[in-house]
Amino acid sequence: MESMKKTLVSLVIACYRSEHTVRTVVDEIAATFEGNETYDYELLLVNDCSPDDVWSVLRDAADENEHVTAVNLAKNMGRIPALMAGFRLSRGDIVVVLDDDGQCPMDRVFDLLGPVTGETDYDVAVADYPVKKQGFFKGLGSKLNERMTRIVLEKPKDVRFNNFLAMRRYVVDEIMRYENPYPYLTGLLLRTTRRIVNIPMEERDRLCGGTTYTLKKLVALWMNGFTAFSVKPLRIATVFGFFTAIAGFVWGLVIVIRKIVNPAQIMAGYSSLMAVILVVGGVLMLMLGLVGEYVGRIYISINRSPQYVVRDVYYGKLPAIRTEDDA
Repeated sequence: MESMKKTLVSLVIACYRSEHTVRTVVDEIAATFEGNETYDYELLLVNDCSPDDVWSVLRDAADENEHVTAVNLAKNMGRIPALMAGFRLSRGDIVVVLDDDGQCPMDRVFDLLGPVTGETDYDVAVADYPVKKQGFFKGLGSKLNERMTRIVLEKPKDVRFNNFLAMRRYVVDEIMRYENPYPYLTGLLLRTTRRIVNIPMEERDRLCGGTTYTLKKLVALWMNGFTAFSVKPLRIATVFGFFTAIAGFVWGLVIVIRKIVNPAQIMAGYSSLMAVILVVGGVLMLMLGLVGEYVGRIYISINRSPQYVVRDVYYGKLPAIRTEDDA
């Protein structure tokens, strides 16, 4: 009797400052899929130009595990561009995204694969952590990102995004159609499908070290989501400017009427005048900066600035699941 063909799962990990943790994650993935009769896997480890020795660790993993492919980027581009590089090399029917620090509960990966395999109603399955074990900046970024995606991207309230998720092949193919710089995974997912399900599970503690999530990365992530997939911020700025102008007109009319009715009541007010000028000037500069951010990103996109630059792809041993045509 002919054995049933296994479903190929591509696991993509963006690696940065994880030379002491990523190998443990690789070994757990191998142990999780070993002997599984339903799923086969390939593991794409993308070095986001990490300053530590993680590239050597990834190459060693590729030498020792035939399912592993190591990808080396020429410069640091951020987590999402690194994932995009992994997506383009992936071949799986299902693509799984997880972290390199061991916080994603790999033993629950099959709970994510179930809803997006076969004839189900879901295209994306995302881990839902009731309690997030995050640093201050990462926690703040998650909260701001949650509120921003609801307002700007109209994300459903009952859907929550985390770094551990599984996607169908067609979703990944649609995501890869986005070739501009500043990719934003949540926005790409929401513009592709709303068939998203959350799977409750517990987030693990970090294997070692601290978060690499800095204030700069927080601001960059927030700006990507704020400007990349919606013009709603510009519309909000237009509405705010309209009501500010109306308020200014009404206040000016009130001053004129009071001056006509009782001139003695209207005294020269330097402090109030300066306050109004500073407020209006600040609002104008904020709106001008927002417009400038959009224009700048358009300019960079027109110049075809790359999402990432792949320096090396290291296969190690020839993977058993790779055919001669793929080699």
